[in-house]
Amino acid sequence: MTKGPNARLADLFGLAGWSKGELARLVNRQAAAMGHPQLATDTSRVRRWIDTGETPRDPVPKVLAALFTERLGRVVTIEDLGFSRPGHAGRGEPAEGLPLPPGQIAAVLTEFTGMDLMLNRRGLVGAGAALAAGSALTTAMYDWLRTEPVQLSATRAPGAPGPLSHVDQASFDRYEAAPVGAQEIEALEHSVEVFRAWDAARGGGLQRKAVVGQLNEVGGMLAYHHPEPLQNRLWGVAANLAVLAGWMSHDVGMEPTAQKYFIIAAHAAREGGDRPRAGEALSRAARQMVHLGRPDDALDLMKLAQSGSGDRALPRTRAMLHTIEAWAQASMGRGQAMRRTLGKAEELFAADKGDVPPPSWMQMFDEADLHGMQALAFRTLAEHEPVAAETAQRHARRALALREDGRERSQIFDYISLASACFLSDDPEQADRYARLALLSINENSSHRTWDRLREMYRLTGQYAGYPKIEDLREEIEDALPRAPKPSRSAKGLKAPEDVRRSRSGGVRGIRSV
Repeated sequence: MTKGPNARLADLFGLAGWSKGELARLVNRQAAAMGHPQLATDTSRVRRWIDTGETPRDPVPKVLAALFTERLGRVVTIEDLGFSRPGHAGRGEPAEGLPLPPGQIAAVLTEFTGMDLMLNRRGLVGAGAALAAGSALTTAMYDWLRTEPVQLSATRAPGAPGPLSHVDQASFDRYEAAPVGAQEIEALEHSVEVFRAWDAARGGGLQRKAVVGQLNEVGGMLAYHHPEPLQNRLWGVAANLAVLAGWMSHDVGMEPTAQKYFIIAAHAAREGGDRPRAGEALSRAARQMVHLGRPDDALDLMKLAQSGSGDRALPRTRAMLHTIEAWAQASMGRGQAMRRTLGKAEELFAADKGDVPPPSWMQMFDEADLHGMQALAFRTLAEHEPVAAETAQRHARRALALREDGRERSQIFDYISLASACFLSDDPEQADRYARLALLSINENSSHRTWDRLREMYRLTGQYAGYPKIEDLREEIEDALPRAPKPSRSAKGLKAPEDVRRSRSGGVRGIRSV
């Protein structure tokens, strides 16, 4: 059925600079790369899409969205092309394109990382895109996460080309990958540990592209069939690197990009048979939502993470999941629910006797992290219940006492939580002391999240603005926070959520973060 010219598609087509014949050939090539070799588009059909508003059948809209995204250097959705029904998907409706089709996960991983590296401009991948709602992700992925993956490669001989063997390699911006052995996979696993340690110490800003590049290479390796133990380990490497890429992207304010990596990580972990790892990846997306002031979405995601982890999740893993749920509850002022959830976390953590070694991705969650998350939850609740600030101080002090070397970012968070709790307890002298300890090393860290938390602490100093010592502290915080960069010509119209706008009269303003 036609409905007149498709103005949205026409506008994007003009920006892309293709001829109708070129677009038809690209659609056929991209469709084959996405597993639809039977698709045959010609110039007259492209003309009908643009001039008469004809809506192509699946999978053409998705193919076109991928082509325009890569061509224009920004995410282009099916709705942007003028093909979806009027209005936006409501809360609770499945998220578009999820879960990823079996056999296409490595392709999506490789394509997305290649695009991220190719654009080579911070925040541009995903700029203008919205974060999917937690309920939408839960609806789309709940049943999928609780089932076993389909083993599409069982009939292929080791080393035989996988589902990506027919794909135009240049479209993914990667070298010709080859099968790997146990030693290569061990080296990749070691690289994950190196990247993870760097992130914990210095934040995600400096090593993000290195992690994305490593993940891109692993995606190429997954195009080949390996013996099942090696293939599962390789999927595990992909999941770990995708979580790191997402966490580092979140750490520097690239929020839609971060969410995409967390979802890719969940898919990779499930393919490797590690459902607890898939649940932990989704819990990162939940933490991201709380940080962005969307705790209701975080709770939706935590339900998915907890149910998807299955009964193989160790007690310590389940304790970690509960601390994130508690933070979301605290953000909503649900004090009783938060305290019950933290009580479960403490019980589960104590129940873990250490007789089963934790997976590598859980080794960062130790007793210091448990207290650090409890401090954050109680400090957040103190905005609604001031009496909670005293408990927040106790947990923050315990976290600081237990912190090991190499966890500088977490230590900064602990100091900020402790200083904020002191301000909320009407103890500006102690607050000033801990705030200055946070400031000592914050400029040596590339984590924008530390700046976001610092802005929230700055807000709490407002009621003590007449105190000379606090006035000095406010000036030091203003000096520590980065100024908003001037937008480049290519970035005009894009809104960076992490921008800081500063003025002496109005103070420091930024995104709401607790």
